[in-house]
Amino acid sequence: MNKVIKTGFSLSILFLTGIISAQESEGMPDTQVEPQEVKVEESMVSKNDTVNNFKRIKLDGIAAVVGDYVILESDIEKTLIDLKSQGASTADVTRCSLLGKLMEDRLYAHQAVQDSILVSDDEVNAQGDRQLQQLVSQIGSMEKVLNYYKKDDEISFREELYKINKLRMLSEKMQNKIVSEIEITPEEVRQFFNKIPVDERPIFGAELEIAQIVKQPKASEEEKQKVIDKLNEIRADILENDASFSVKAILYSQGPSKSSGGLLGSITKESGYVKEFKDVVFSLREGEISEPFETMFGYHIVFVEKIRGQERDVRHIIMMPEVSQKELDKAKNELDSIRQGVLDGKFSFAAAALNFSDEKETKFDGGLLRNPQDYSSRFELTKMEPSLYNQVRDIKDNEISMPILENDPRGGAPKYKIMKITNRYDEHVADFAKDYIKIQELALREKQYNAIKKWMDEHIEDTYVSVNSANKECDFANNWVKE
Repeated sequence: MNKVIKTGFSLSILFLTGIISAQESEGMPDTQVEPQEVKVEESMVSKNDTVNNFKRIKLDGIAAVVGDYVILESDIEKTLIDLKSQGASTADVTRCSLLGKLMEDRLYAHQAVQDSILVSDDEVNAQGDRQLQQLVSQIGSMEKVLNYYKKDDEISFREELYKINKLRMLSEKMQNKIVSEIEITPEEVRQFFNKIPVDERPIFGAELEIAQIVKQPKASEEEKQKVIDKLNEIRADILENDASFSVKAILYSQGPSKSSGGLLGSITKESGYVKEFKDVVFSLREGEISEPFETMFGYHIVFVEKIRGQERDVRHIIMMPEVSQKELDKAKNELDSIRQGVLDGKFSFAAAALNFSDEKETKFDGGLLRNPQDYSSRFELTKMEPSLYNQVRDIKDNEISMPILENDPRGGAPKYKIMKITNRYDEHVADFAKDYIKIQELALREKQYNAIKKWMDEHIEDTYVSVNSANKECDFANNWVKE
């Protein structure tokens, strides 16, 4: 494995998320928080004495202290258990590396407080609410969630989530502050690339450039009106008869959120929803339900459950007008004609995309797809989404696929498309001109990593840090054991 590739991967792990916080941000966070007091566990072994009866106890010792935060020995064990339970690979994870990561998180959080970086109680509680809602929808009920996580009651579980999320959010904000203004110039990218020995330059896998022409079948006006009437009926039942919005969503919504009662969670103006949807959400007051409105995905009614500053907790019901088989066949036949026109040389694929495709995101770029990872036009075969790979894997050079029926994973109407491989790039050693975007990303990661490393060294020196004697032999990445 090439050294630069290794560096890139290690930087991506160390930068911002880390092995622990990456787990926390996606699902159930870990149980690593600063304790209020040292816990005592009773041993199963007891000993009788002619004078006293007593039980032996085992103290949960302090592994380290960073600023105002205490890390217990049991926190290290819990972190390893959490990683395993969440399916993360722990083959290369050592006890010392876990302790080092926990100490880094505490240092970030400690310094965030010193720098007056604030995380409001509303923000923290909102995150806990979203996590609990997600868990309840996945597991079935709050009682089952508490049993699964071996918690006595909801209040204590929320308190633990609060501590976990407060620490994590402080840590993330501090890390974001460190790297927020770091940029990389073309000259720095060139210097980064040139300092890599020729025989150690990264090898990039085989890549494709893919173009497509899309035809979106349209529902009839009659079908659209049926959906609008049904949404108005549902809305009236909720407003006039106090019916439950979440129950109605479970019964009638056609989107992926139906199983959780239409819950979309917290939405801000920066969230990745389409403009029409956000415009309606931010026009509503707390507790208000919208009139039916249309987006590219279908027709919606929206319920703003709670407003917290710039955030809205939202539920929605989405319904799609039925597209007739006649309209599906019409779209397929149009693509057959377009495909034949390209093959006969009447027009190029790019010109056909511009003139005939219904997909605004690609038609003005010759139908060229953009990789959501880096917005380049290349897709590495080994990292391609399975659904996209299955669509293009059998397309040969200069071929155009037959019309492909595709259901929208976001809940929109089905569509037909034809696809073409416009360029192939075999596995190759990094080339500065051809692979500039990837090289730029590696150079930026290195610069960010160096900034974080410098920050870490300076603040470890200025912060109270104590590592117990049993852990001082660890080969930490940072100088936690001060000389």
